[in-house]
Amino acid sequence: MLKLDHISYAYQASKPVLQNISFNVKDGEYVALLGESGCGKSTLLEIIYGLMDLKHGQVFYNNEKLLGPKFHLIPGHPFMKYLAQDFSLMPYTTVAENVGEFLSNIYKAQKKARVVELLEVVDMLDFADVKVKNLSGGQKQRVAIARVLAKEPKILLLDEPFSHIDNFRKNHLRRRLFGYLKSKKITCIVATHDSTDALSFADTLHIIRNKKIIASGSPSELYHHPKSVYVASFFNEVNEIPYQLLNIDREGKAILYPEQLKIVEQSEVTAIVKNSFYKGTHYLIEVLLQRQSVLIYSQKAYAKNSNICIAI
Repeated sequence: MLKLDHISYAYQASKPVLQNISFNVKDGEYVALLGESGCGKSTLLEIIYGLMDLKHGQVFYNNEKLLGPKFHLIPGHPFMKYLAQDFSLMPYTTVAENVGEFLSNIYKAQKKARVVELLEVVDMLDFADVKVKNLSGGQKQRVAIARVLAKEPKILLLDEPFSHIDNFRKNHLRRRLFGYLKSKKITCIVATHDSTDALSFADTLHIIRNKKIIASGSPSELYHHPKSVYVASFFNEVNEIPYQLLNIDREGKAILYPEQLKIVEQSEVTAIVKNSFYKGTHYLIEVLLQRQSVLIYSQKAYAKNSNICIAI
């Protein structure tokens, strides 16, 4: 088990990046760190990997304290692999040579089979003999993923692992990669701002804001019971509507996704249509509820400035 115990970190004493971060990661678990750019996700991965020395807090793996670069000639830990956003590939060698760089040449048949296995996971087998310098950014990122898996780490740390990959290929790659990691029982921690990396695959989510973890739980728990609009906004468009506007006798505001509202024939809650956006499987209807903009899913478009009725 990996354990983070009350970690705080600052590049400058007066400007903390992380404050009092604590959580556990079970063996084989996939944990996603969600947060907007600059919230400290990447720094937290670097701390876990051992690239930073800590003054406040500790990291343990199986009850052994993990130390930073002051205590290691080569920073990092041999049972972990960390894929940063710069990839660190060898541009003038082939894709296969990059993936197999740290594999033994004594057993060449096994090495070749391992490289082929990993290139199939990231759908890059057809590019095995292509030099890395001739690849696109997305292709390089897929090679980098295969490369960090070559010696099969116990823990894999990924920083925005699909940021350069085309949307049409991204979902397929997610399924292949996270399915492979689960089959090998490799613990995975992913830092991302894209909830799709987490919602369908993660066991646990930690949402970071203002240097702290503000929400933790399973994807289902956080999606259905978000503590704030900020948390809900990672998963979908979101409405924050005063209960009184929904004709509900209650103080405060309701946090509702567009699919939690519907347009009906009759209701005491009426609104004016401002826009209808085609989304393929549905329309996103923007309406004005008194003076507040509200988003609703619908199976059909509505004319601009038409009056509609709303229900939860």
